[in-house]
Amino acid sequence: MNLPNKITLTRICLIPVFAVFFCLDGILPYNFLIAGIIFVLAAGTDFLDGYIARKRHLVTNLGKFLDPIADKVLVSTALILLLAFPDVFETKYLVGWGRLCAGIFTAVILARELIVSGFRMVAAERKVVLAADIYGKLKTVTQDIALATLIITASFLDIAAGPVAALIGFIFLALATALTVLSGCNYIFRNKQVLKESEE
Repeated sequence: MNLPNKITLTRICLIPVFAVFFCLDGILPYNFLIAGIIFVLAAGTDFLDGYIARKRHLVTNLGKFLDPIADKVLVSTALILLLAFPDVFETKYLVGWGRLCAGIFTAVILARELIVSGFRMVAAERKVVLAADIYGKLKTVTQDIALATLIITASFLDIAAGPVAALIGFIFLALATALTVLSGCNYIFRNKQVLKESEE
């Protein structure tokens, strides 16, 4: 197993560690801060493993399989945990509608990932290579910023800057959702030939 794949596996292993610290609210002081730091480290490995794989020509089928799974599981876990501990969506600037919108954002993001995953399966059967685009990369970066901000902010909601930081994280999550839809539609549109029936 090469270095990029080991880094990807490290990201996968960090996901349950992140989840455990996130769920220690009331037991461990600043648990959300610690969980946020772990999330940032895990998200950072996404850029690191890809960079090393391309730079050293170490792209493998295993890496192509593990990398998107690691990304999706990390983001999905963070979104679901934030909805399960919704205080960050119920600050004075978001109360009454923040949690509802966050639930909609989560549903849209997860739906997009499922749709694109199915699309990739069809493309793989037809041996079509699907290249990533700038919208997908922007989506990933924006999601990571939004989630890291919201997770870390959950440890500081009782100070004056906490609700402001929560609002900033929420705005980034809204932007990430818009980019998620845009990137998904663009991804399918650019590769619409995948869905065409084969000519006999």
